[in-house]
Amino acid sequence: MLHAIEKELEKEGLSQREFSELVVRLLDYGVICRDESQVEQQLYDRYLRLEELVADYLTILGVRIQHDHRFQFVRLYPPGAEIPGMEEDGQQTGNQAFRTRLTQNEVALTIVLRAQYDKALREGLVDEQGCVMVSLESLSIAMKNLLKRALPDNLTERKALFRRLKQLRLVQIQNEDQLTDGDMWLRVRPMIMSYVSDQVLSELMAQDESQAADESTSETPAETASAETETLTETETVKPGQSVFAESGSAEGEDNDQQAAVTEDAVAETSVAANTEQDNAEQDNAEQDNAEQDNAEQDNAEQDSAEQSGAEPPENAEPAKNAEKESAASLFGDALGE
Repeated sequence: MLHAIEKELEKEGLSQREFSELVVRLLDYGVICRDESQVEQQLYDRYLRLEELVADYLTILGVRIQHDHRFQFVRLYPPGAEIPGMEEDGQQTGNQAFRTRLTQNEVALTIVLRAQYDKALREGLVDEQGCVMVSLESLSIAMKNLLKRALPDNLTERKALFRRLKQLRLVQIQNEDQLTDGDMWLRVRPMIMSYVSDQVLSELMAQDESQAADESTSETPAETASAETETLTETETVKPGQSVFAESGSAEGEDNDQQAAVTEDAVAETSVAANTEQDNAEQDNAEQDNAEQDNAEQDNAEQDSAEQSGAEPPENAEPAKNAEKESAASLFGDALGE
């Protein structure tokens, strides 16, 4: 086999080292894009010259090749992988060789990039190389809406995430230091179509639409209840003795009305009793005042009568006294004389 490879290389004017460099690059990165760099441009042009030889060599390993002539890229698929638009290899089913496991953040970002690419494709925003431009801000919003996730806040982690996708040739980034700027734009390659199938994307979009419908349905009763509460607050006025929850608890409203009526009667009786006591007190005071006034008038009348009697003493008062003295003396004298 090595002898056959050398003969093919001699026909193309290439060395075994150049062939080895091409194969190692494909196995290491898994993809070669002509517009990525000058190095990959040379490797892609070399692949065009050795396409059949490279395919035969990798077939022995169970590795299959996807070559997009329009967008000029070559991608390798590990044994047993499902390739969109290609028949399955029944001999390599279940083989897990040459597989690299992506992290959750890498998988999430790849899915969202696929959704953004599909959206731009429907809107006709694809350039000549089949790439679309996506802003970092719109990418963050789409990730939150579709997967309820966010891009890493740490700049180092965010750089590592996009560097990994750049190595897979899914995106092109001019300056990694601007990954925290929402106004930054990145270029999504058409290779993203082969990383996320249409079936996976359809299921994701259907799930997102169902969640949005559920959220709108759950918000409707809350908004209705809020509107009813506001209407009740604006229109209803609570009267004394009336329950606020009269409609929902009539028994409680009736009890409150009865209690209010009893309270009003008690207040009325207390008020009548107080008024009666006040009238009795006023009547007693009036009688006492009248009695005192009558007594005072009677005393004044007696005093006036006494003064009037004392002012004109009888004229025969003194002779009467003398007569009494004489009578008494005569009596004693008579008694002595006897």
